[in-house]
Amino acid sequence: MAEPALAAWAPGRVNLIGEHTDYSGGLVLPIATQLGITLEIHSIAADVVLTSTLAGPAEPFPADGSGAAATGWGRYAVAVAAELAARGRPPIGLVGRVSSDLPAGAGLSSSAALEVAVALALCAVADWELDPLELALACQRAELRAVGVPCGILDQAASILGREGAAVLLDCGTLEHRLVSMPARAAIVIVASGIERSLEDTDYAQRRAELEAALRAAGAERSTSVDLTDLGGLDSVSERRLRHVVTENERVRRFAAALEAGNLAVAGDLLLASHASLRDDYEVSIPELDLLVTLAESAGADGARLLGAGFGGSVLVLVDEEHAETVARDVSREYRRQTGREGRTLTVHASAGAAILTR
Repeated sequence: MAEPALAAWAPGRVNLIGEHTDYSGGLVLPIATQLGITLEIHSIAADVVLTSTLAGPAEPFPADGSGAAATGWGRYAVAVAAELAARGRPPIGLVGRVSSDLPAGAGLSSSAALEVAVALALCAVADWELDPLELALACQRAELRAVGVPCGILDQAASILGREGAAVLLDCGTLEHRLVSMPARAAIVIVASGIERSLEDTDYAQRRAELEAALRAAGAERSTSVDLTDLGGLDSVSERRLRHVVTENERVRRFAAALEAGNLAVAGDLLLASHASLRDDYEVSIPELDLLVTLAESAGADGARLLGAGFGGSVLVLVDEEHAETVARDVSREYRRQTGREGRTLTVHASAGAAILTR
C-alpha cells in the first residue's frame, strides 16, 4: 500500500499548573508534548471509515456524524464530525488509520488529541477551515457529546495552540493567550501511578457542578472575578471548591512569572501548593498520587503535583534537567517498593501544536 499523502497529527498536553480552573473561566498554563496521535488519510470517501493500530476498527459512520449512536473509541470521532457539520462543514468522509504513542489514562489527554486529529483530518479532506480556537471549542463540545464529560477548553486548546519550547498562558474565559518561554534546564517528568481512570467514571462532573454552585452563591460567572474575601458565608463544600480555583489562578500567574525568570525553585513550590489544594480543597487526589508527590520531593525535585483531573493517572515532576534521570529512577523504584506498582516514567518537552503533515 502506498504511503498516505496527508496525515493529521495532534499532540497530547501536559498542564503545568492551573487544574480544574478551565471550566470556570480561569487560567491555565499547558504545553503540547512531543507525543500524540496521528491519523493517516488514505482516501476520500462518502462515509468516515477509521481503524486504530491499538484498538482496531471503529464502526463506519456518515460524514456529518449522524446515524445510530456510536460506541467505543469511535464515538469521539462521530461527535467531532457532528460538531463540525453543525458549523457548516461539507459532508465529505475519509478512510484513515489512527496510531498513537500517547499513553491512555495517564492524564495526558489522549481523548482531546484524538478529537483534534479527527477534526483536522475532516477539515482537510473537505478543504474547509475553522479558526484554531473555534476548532478547539468544537472539539470540546464533542467530548461532552461523546461521553458526557463537561470538560473545559484546556485540553483541546493546548493541543492546537502549543509551540516548541513554550507553554501557553490561556485565559479560558476570554480565550486570550500568550506564550511563556520554558527555561532550557527545566525538565518535566511524568510518573504514572498505575491507577487508570476514565473521567466519566469519576466524580469529575460532580466537582464541576459543586464549583458552579459555589460561583453562583458568590454571585460570579468566572473564577477570575472572585477573590478570597468573597468566600464568606458559603457552605463548607462551596468554600473549599471556590478557594481552590481562586488560589490556583494566582498560582498560574506566579508560575508563569517564575518560568520567565528561570526560577525553578519558586515554580516547584507553587506545584506543591497546587497539589495540596487539589488534595484538600478540591478532593481529587488519591493516596498513590500523594505518595508520588512526596517521593519526588524527597528525591530532590523542585516540585510535583497530580496531573490532569486527578482520581488516578500521573503526577508531574519539575526538576533540573541535570538531575531528571536520577529523580525519575529513584521515584519509580521507591514507588514500586512501597506499592508494588510499576511507576513508569516519561520525560516530555514543549512541542509544536497540531498540524496537517504532508509526505
